[in-house]
Amino acid sequence: MTFLGLGDRAWLWLASSCYLIGFILGTAALLRDRRQSRLAIYGIMGVGFVLQTLGLYMRGHSVKGCPIGNTFEIFQFTAWSAIALYLVVGATFRLSLLGFFTSCLSAVLTLVSLANPVWDATRHTAAFGGNAWVAFHAALALFSYGVFALLALTSGMYLLQTYSLKQKHLRGLFSFLPSIIELDQISVRLLVAGVVLMTWSLGLGSIHWVQDFASVDPPKLLVTAGIWFAYTATMILRLSGRLVSQRLAWVCVALFAAALISLPVVNASRHSVPPVAPATVSNLDVSWKRDALVAFSMAARDAFGCGLSPAGEYPRLAGI
Repeated sequence: MTFLGLGDRAWLWLASSCYLIGFILGTAALLRDRRQSRLAIYGIMGVGFVLQTLGLYMRGHSVKGCPIGNTFEIFQFTAWSAIALYLVVGATFRLSLLGFFTSCLSAVLTLVSLANPVWDATRHTAAFGGNAWVAFHAALALFSYGVFALLALTSGMYLLQTYSLKQKHLRGLFSFLPSIIELDQISVRLLVAGVVLMTWSLGLGSIHWVQDFASVDPPKLLVTAGIWFAYTATMILRLSGRLVSQRLAWVCVALFAAALISLPVVNASRHSVPPVAPATVSNLDVSWKRDALVAFSMAARDAFGCGLSPAGEYPRLAGI
């Protein structure tokens, strides 16, 4: 599928370029000790988001399902989720610097995935067997990863702000950082939202899993359950006041790094549907055509007195 003569990867390259431009402009503004324009960053990120949405839509149309069937698509979908959340969260809390970090993360995820053709060498058509609930489960899980990506960014901003206050560096990059209180509030909300989405996703997946235990390989099950347990435990400890401040920030950054590293492991455990052999397809096609021709011939014989020979090979007039 193409649009305006461009395929899905071409549109994803254009989206990555927008994210990279946003990061470069943000870096230039920080080097000149100027506040980045919120309107400019929102415009660039918005255009990139639309282009990436178009590219993922085209990919989904090609694979006949949600485009999360290989490592390339998973990285692209995670970056898309992070951008979508930024466009909401950034507007709600008015965090101009969050756009700088989000554009950096999205540029890295999209460009690295595009620069590795091996990650996109195998495309899974109808990777979830046409099961909409399983596809929804996988999409929710990756969207929760996008939430955790934004959580890692706000946690990194929290660590930078804490460092600037301790070292009394209040100029340059540090002068544009939100307050510690605001960053903590955002982090807690993102943590809870991510855990809720991932719990919902695993709940949907477990319904399918209990019906067929062999559908999920042990490595994927252990890794996914481990990530969920770690984030859930972190949320409980934060809400109970046992894990706060810098320790919480470092844990959130480390957990997202672990979740990102685990994505290839999870994707490697996917059960691929073996392709049908060309000969089998040909035989089925011939068999279907012959059955249709015989049925048509029988109807024609009854109506007009003509039909197929006993061998079913050549049509002839009845009585000749």
